[in-house]
Amino acid sequence: MTVDVRTVAESEFPDWQRALRTGFLRPPVVSDAEVADRLAHADLGRTLGAFDRDRIVATFRSFRQEVSTVGGGSLTADAITQVTVSPTHRRRGLLSRMMSADLAAAKERGDAIATLIAAEYPIYGRYGFGSASWAAEWSVDVRRAGLDPRRSGRPEDGGRIDLTDGEEIRKVGPEVHRRLAAVRAGVTDRDARGWELGTGLGHQSEPWREPYYAMYRAESGEVEGYVSYSADDKWDDAKQPVNTATVRDLIAFTPAAERALWHYLCSIDWIATVRSGYRAPDDPLPLLLPDPRAARTLTYVDMLWVRVLDVVRVLESRTYPVEGSLVLDVRDADGLAGGRFRLDASPAGASCVRTSESADLAFDVAELAVLAFGDESAVRLARLGRVEETTAGAAARAELLFRTPLRPFSPDIF
Repeated sequence: MTVDVRTVAESEFPDWQRALRTGFLRPPVVSDAEVADRLAHADLGRTLGAFDRDRIVATFRSFRQEVSTVGGGSLTADAITQVTVSPTHRRRGLLSRMMSADLAAAKERGDAIATLIAAEYPIYGRYGFGSASWAAEWSVDVRRAGLDPRRSGRPEDGGRIDLTDGEEIRKVGPEVHRRLAAVRAGVTDRDARGWELGTGLGHQSEPWREPYYAMYRAESGEVEGYVSYSADDKWDDAKQPVNTATVRDLIAFTPAAERALWHYLCSIDWIATVRSGYRAPDDPLPLLLPDPRAARTLTYVDMLWVRVLDVVRVLESRTYPVEGSLVLDVRDADGLAGGRFRLDASPAGASCVRTSESADLAFDVAELAVLAFGDESAVRLARLGRVEETTAGAAARAELLFRTPLRPFSPDIF
């Protein structure tokens, strides 16, 4: 029997939810309340299912997203999520069919890029996605960190830490998040529903446990960062506390706020370990400690994957630290964004146009995403064979143009 790939009707949405849970190895049962909540926030026109007769055997959904670029600009993205194929229907091309339909629709809509968070690394490169940002997680042994145990956790710069609640975070958090996007590429926007779910409102996929919230105010009174975190309750045989504070969300757009919030977490009574949650790989946390070895790396993993759909908009949306020109031959087997382009860039702005000139560099469209968000060395990509240098020295020139002082950071999983 032919498997039909199409959008999902409202009456089919409960079955789609059950297929989704099956694909993610969760109990294949959904309540009426969960279905109603998910349906209220899903665009059925962008919700695909693969139907084998009357059974949904694969799921796929996308939604509109804004992603920050180098220098504080942004791009409209086709954010892809909830992708599953039931174990009975693997290796039948269903993901390829759903992906092709969605990317074609995104291109037609005028989206500049598509984005996703990959459950497994090898899957999405074949569709032109490149890993544009990475994340790290640390576990800090507070007792080894070398911080003065007598310190109060109060910032030393004239600012202050205030405990607060989810309601206050929903008020001040969006502006802090927006300011982070102005200084970091790869930050995806967080809508009102995202703020509600992150602070305990709405239908939760897991049982909710209220976290602690703290925010940093500069001496001027402006909120420059906040953190939400949970803590366990563990004591050793000698009746000594060995509790762990686990960061759920820490957003800060100034170095002072980052320093103050990390030092606050490491100064809480009874906390022996701080788990950082996912952070930018160049997060200052380890070097904020007198003994950086107290911060043990737990995770270093790919995070935001990007598929370029409009080369010109992607390259013109970001800033460049120096003046330079390159002709780029972008190869795209799916025909969505390939071609030869001349990039003329300077700190004052950039122009990107199609050209018939000889290329300086040639690469797959997946590598363009990696370069455009500034997270990878063009020289290293050339040494790996992922970028072909057709003009001597072009990789070094691309290195100067594309690399950024701060690595991209994508704090939200979607």
